[in-house]
Amino acid sequence: MKQSRVLLYPLLIFILAIMACNSDGSMDPIPNSDTDPVNPGQENPGTDSSNVDTSSNGLKIIIGTRTFNATLVSNPTVTAFKARLPMTVNMTELNGNEKLYNFSSALPANASNPRNIATGDLMLYGSATMVLFYESFPTSYSYTRLGKIDNPSGLAAAVGNGSVSVRFELE
Repeated sequence: MKQSRVLLYPLLIFILAIMACNSDGSMDPIPNSDTDPVNPGQENPGTDSSNVDTSSNGLKIIIGTRTFNATLVSNPTVTAFKARLPMTVNMTELNGNEKLYNFSSALPANASNPRNIATGDLMLYGSATMVLFYESFPTSYSYTRLGKIDNPSGLAAAVGNGSVSVRFELE
């Protein structure tokens, strides 16, 4: 019994750490120009979100003064992700190779193990954690692929250390 506690405590701490990764306390993306500045999270009455073209697979990822072009894959997860765009989020550092953001609500997921992560991969971990990888490495974890930055040169320098504000918008 004591040995099972020794195994369960680190697992519990790991799960709690992942759940608490958004250390600034925010759970939703920073409101964008399509939201009401008086009531954040509410659409402006003059904005018709049904006119947003979600058929494009081109994505712009803006980090500071750098803009990276990415190509999204076609799957139900990406369709749900596109419906949330444009958005600006605060991504937190994890493991010296990735930035992550925890959505307040889940996206559909169909995870599989890619075996290798490449610099510029944009993935969903679980059903609510978006991950932008800025280093390549082998992995045993499973993800749902969202897309990939076309030319990730300079990505690691752009994201820097610690948390970073990142804007995602369709091209």
